[in-house]
Amino acid sequence: MGASCLAQTNALFRKSLVIQRRAGKTNCCIVLFPLLLFSAIGGLQIAINVEMLRGLAAAASVDCGGCGGGVAVAANATGGMDCPTPCALPRAPKWPPLLQIPPPERRAVGDGDLLPFAGDLPDAASCRAAGSCAAAFLVTGGNRSFVARVMDNMFPAHNSSAKLPSDISALSDYVLAEADDELDFNSFEVSSFLQKTCTPNQTLSFTYQSGNTTETKHVQCTQGLMLWRDSLWLISDELYRGYYQGNSKKKTNEIAAAYDFLSSDQGNFNVFISYNSTKKFDAYEQDISLTFNQRAWQAPRLVQVSRLINMASNAYLHLRASGLKISFDFVKDMPRAARPMRPIDISSLIGQLPYVWTMELLFPVILTNIVYEKQKKLRIMMKMHGLGDFSYWTISYCYFFLLSLLYVMSFTLFGSVLGLRFFRLNDYSVQFVYYFAYMNLQISFAFLMASCFSSVRTATVTGYFYIIGSGLLGEFLFRSYVEDVFLSRSWITLLELFPAFSLYHIIYEFAQSALLGNYMNSSGMKWVDLNDPKNGMRSVLTIMVLEWFLFLSLAFYLDHFGSFQNGIRKAAVLFHSRVDKNRFQATQHNIQLQEFKASADNEKTDVIKERETVEQILQESKNSYSVICDNLKKVYHGKDGNAKKIAVRGLSLSMPRGQCFGVLGPNGAGKTTLINMLTGFTKPTSGTAYIEGMDIQFEMNKIYAGIGVCPQHDLLWETLTGREHLLFYGRLKNLRGAPLSQAIEKSLKSVRLFAGGIADKLVSKYSGGMKRRLSVAISLIGDPKVVYMDEPSSGLDPASRKDLWNAVKSAKQDRTIILTTHSMEEAEFLCDRIGIIANGSLQCIGNSKELKAKYGGSYVLTVTTATGEAEEEMRRLVQSISPTMNIVYHISGTQKFEMAKQEVRISQVFRAMEHAKRRMNVLAWGLADTTLEDVFIRVARESDSASSSVA
Repeated sequence: MGASCLAQTNALFRKSLVIQRRAGKTNCCIVLFPLLLFSAIGGLQIAINVEMLRGLAAAASVDCGGCGGGVAVAANATGGMDCPTPCALPRAPKWPPLLQIPPPERRAVGDGDLLPFAGDLPDAASCRAAGSCAAAFLVTGGNRSFVARVMDNMFPAHNSSAKLPSDISALSDYVLAEADDELDFNSFEVSSFLQKTCTPNQTLSFTYQSGNTTETKHVQCTQGLMLWRDSLWLISDELYRGYYQGNSKKKTNEIAAAYDFLSSDQGNFNVFISYNSTKKFDAYEQDISLTFNQRAWQAPRLVQVSRLINMASNAYLHLRASGLKISFDFVKDMPRAARPMRPIDISSLIGQLPYVWTMELLFPVILTNIVYEKQKKLRIMMKMHGLGDFSYWTISYCYFFLLSLLYVMSFTLFGSVLGLRFFRLNDYSVQFVYYFAYMNLQISFAFLMASCFSSVRTATVTGYFYIIGSGLLGEFLFRSYVEDVFLSRSWITLLELFPAFSLYHIIYEFAQSALLGNYMNSSGMKWVDLNDPKNGMRSVLTIMVLEWFLFLSLAFYLDHFGSFQNGIRKAAVLFHSRVDKNRFQATQHNIQLQEFKASADNEKTDVIKERETVEQILQESKNSYSVICDNLKKVYHGKDGNAKKIAVRGLSLSMPRGQCFGVLGPNGAGKTTLINMLTGFTKPTSGTAYIEGMDIQFEMNKIYAGIGVCPQHDLLWETLTGREHLLFYGRLKNLRGAPLSQAIEKSLKSVRLFAGGIADKLVSKYSGGMKRRLSVAISLIGDPKVVYMDEPSSGLDPASRKDLWNAVKSAKQDRTIILTTHSMEEAEFLCDRIGIIANGSLQCIGNSKELKAKYGGSYVLTVTTATGEAEEEMRRLVQSISPTMNIVYHISGTQKFEMAKQEVRISQVFRAMEHAKRRMNVLAWGLADTTLEDVFIRVARESDSASSSVA
């Protein structure tokens, strides 16, 4: 008798509690995720407020810098700064482009501590003390001679000091460089100009306009060193190690840039440039609007990539024609207007999206947990041991509800504590009601979606795509509909049927109410506001509650039937069987009879007799048979143009109580499919089976209460111990108190998992053999009437296998055990009857002696003699004893003969071999009876031959 619903719920609750206690760190991280998010948001708000206060302190001395005549900046009511009238800033000046190079103390040299840089780099002792180290550029390419000529023209040669005219375009002939870490945005900083070689004290002087004054700049020459490397891999390694693996915390041995000219030649120019992008080259990006943007124009951005390309392009053009060049004269910013500084509210800046994503974060967590038990077949394993659907869904729902409740409380609590007005201004009871409705909707939606997935990986990826995609759709699509006052409310309601849009609408209305309260010193969302038809909050709540129950109903339906079609089909069959049961059974009988007549010609006598026995048993009202298979058939329909696969062909079997029935067969014969049909894993295409008088087509839930299953692959929880597994399954079999403890101890001892504390170790630390023994113990606990064991001894050592056999043999006294195996020794030791299946059909059935007598009626004589004439003479001798003998093995003087038992006597063989030993050199000989393995091989070969001839 199976456990009651309350006992099942208690068993599952205890098991789940142990698992969740061991996953406590993960659960805490999930619940505390809002704290991490809101701490980041609150910290950013504090940092912005501090910077704004600094700006306010300096406001009295700052003018608009372009509003004309130095108009004073005034603080506005919101804490920002305003110019009296908006105005355009002055015309932007022209600035020569600059190339970023490392400072002298960090340029690559030949004696770095970590690199062994190539010997062509400057010597540190001679250049770093004087601050004259060259700026190194690494070069590679497919045509080294061509690249060498390009390298020679990379920097224009000027051997003497020059003073340029005030026209800034003349600077384009020079590669101006900047090597400071901290850029001064109020002045034009040029540290050097690059040359292939520099003379002592070589200087470049030029004038430039700075505001209303003209200034003269004097810059020193820096050598630009172009160094060849054999491959881009060497360059990449040198760049990385020079930049990131320098002495102490400083970045030493830096390379300025690197060129890969690829397949470039005289008629083809291709170049790949590596440059350092970690420095901030944009002056305007440094000025992040925390100070005033309306002051005068500042220094230009460093055009790093453009200048590097320009250098290589000019060098290439010089090879084509000495007079050609691309003149890179100056850079200039676009005109822009003055902007006042406004106070920054981080909550209004981030919008609704982070809150929506945070609330949806539990969806993939719930989804993957459900799909995990589905993928690992743990759910069906529990079901096969008697766990009902109601108990499973109740405990699962309660766990996810509790997790969601804690998550929502964390979401609201931490948001309020950290000062986010989104939470503080809206009524907490209103927030709780809406979040409560949504988290229940989210759980039911996850349950529904779990029916669509069988892989945890796919479910996880889909879940996070759902979060990101639905949030973005809400922000950039649904929001525009909500804000459109001319759009019919019906369209918005239709979109809100998608749960993510319902959540987005809730967050949006809460945010708008908080924003309005912030600027008008009023409260946010209150209960009275729900009556306002403009915000639609009442309809959102109604939709969520209705969908909550709808999704739960659909999830339960799909979980029970698998699909809508299966549910309808099963309901129709059940209806017909109830309305006209006799006619339905007669139809089924006619179908089975036709299939029997079609296959009877190919079946052997023992198989036909077994089928007749099944027909006779089915007509009896009471019998002593636990399992009766009535013409079971399973067909897998072909996909992608492949032919259908018949896994089981009209199988009829009867298995009495107190016996172990062995199912043998080669791989792919249909053994596991048969077990899957009997245990509810797979629905039969036609036919049926009766377990303790109950039909597997309609009464599987009742059958589960009285069976035990050891599946082909171990279905265990990695975070439970062996004892905890048996506790759970024992409670499902209605054991409790002392009987439960005694049954667990007995099971653990029978499979050698009791000693040494093995039973109290996590299953994740078990070996494969230990997991297998635990699976067998689970199948036997609770005194099930029928036990299925699919290859129970696979992976076991000889000692453990022997103990397992003894446990199974002692357990079969008052129950039926159905066992599949590839071990003939195991089948002979445990099985009272054996059925051999091949190509989905039952080929023979009987006990071990009957099968060996009927399908292996021969002796096997093995003789080893000298090669040559002795082999031929021995062959003639054996043929004289058994005229129909068959040679089954022959190699290097060793021959194996198969002789029919009805032709020979054992004494006759012994006399013949003693006589032969006197006449020839017989090295060894032996006579053996047929083994079960020989029977198995013979039956399998005959089946293959028969199927090949039919095909």
